Amino acid sequence: MNALQPWHIIILVLVVVLLFGAKRLPDAARSIGKSMKIFKAETKDMAGDKDKAAETEEVETKQLPQATTPAPPAATAQDKQVADLQRQLDELKKQQATAPAPAEQAQKNAS
Repeated sequence: MNALQPWHIIILVLVVVLLFGAKRLPDAARSIGKSMKIFKAETKDMAGDKDKAAETEEVETKQLPQATTPAPPAATAQDKQVADLQRQLDELKKQQATAPAPAEQAQKNAS
């Protein structure tokens, strides 16, 4: 006799609708759904972190093979690009240092 019967559930739903209103219920259900989705994702991440920690312990005990490959030629091309850009930047700084300031030009033009 203490079990929840269908008419008990109907009364509870009516009370909730009267308290919160029919307009707020979809928004409340949506926010609860989003919260549950985030909670599930976080619990999966926590479980995944435990698995990753166990895997990293195994990986740390293994030795990695020695890398004997030379540096790729793209690194030298990239170094050349960096040097060219640095040279261009230096040239622009020199041009700005030798050019009169815009305020000085405005004063010269005004007189």
